[in-house]
Amino acid sequence: MTTQLITLTDSAAKRVKSLLGKADGAPLGLRIGITNTGCNGLSYTMDYAREQKPDDAVVEAGDVRLLIDAAAVQYVAGTEMDWRDEGLQSRFTFENPNEKGRCGCGSSFHV
Repeated sequence: MTTQLITLTDSAAKRVKSLLGKADGAPLGLRIGITNTGCNGLSYTMDYAREQKPDDAVVEAGDVRLLIDAAAVQYVAGTEMDWRDEGLQSRFTFENPNEKGRCGCGSSFHV
């Protein structure tokens, strides 16, 4: 059985679709990447994808498209992306089976 690179909960897909619908210039989708930062080493990045790079991994989730930077693929394989509204906080969360640890504030992780 093949594991989807990234899966989106219904809540996350709805939020991504809403964000893409409000964006200027009709982006192709949402770009997911990884950057070296934080106290634990890696953090997720998200931005509107205006173009598809030749080495992007593309994930279609219902009505939304995620473009995964090639350098991030090894870190996000099997991840579930969710959107949570909890009290005064609303945010995307990532349940990543590759993580070996996460900082106390939750903004960075290591594999």
